[in-house]
Amino acid sequence: MLVHYGVDAVKRLSSLKGDMLDDEQQIHALFESADQALMRADIEALDRVFADDYVQYDAAGRAFSKQEVLTSLRSGVIRYPVIASTGRRIRLFGNLAIVHGSEADEVVSGGKRSSVRYLYMDVVYKRGGRWQIVGSQLVKPAKEASEVAS
Repeated sequence: MLVHYGVDAVKRLSSLKGDMLDDEQQIHALFESADQALMRADIEALDRVFADDYVQYDAAGRAFSKQEVLTSLRSGVIRYPVIASTGRRIRLFGNLAIVHGSEADEVVSGGKRSSVRYLYMDVVYKRGGRWQIVGSQLVKPAKEASEVAS
């Protein structure tokens, strides 16, 4: 059976596909700018990247608000001199996206520099035509998590 969708339907489908690609590119750019801002401790840029209701759960399961994250960076309690994305996958659901990824970072905390690998899942939401990160969950890969526990 041959189904004819018509030129308008094909154009709408192409437009939707184009919008998804544009959204995906915007989300990739958001994460790249977030990594750069974290490495520079650029509070103004991070204030735009993270939604006002942003919540981050660290690898130990502790929750931090946007203000707590920005305060830690502003005060120098924690620094990220190196953030290297080692993978990122974006799943789009209209104005919502789930971003899975991994990174190998250099972290300075308490005056000590260490190398850390993270897996993360972020929730990104498009408000007012602009993508922002609304939630983050960080975990350490299984091997590193078991080394920390021992």
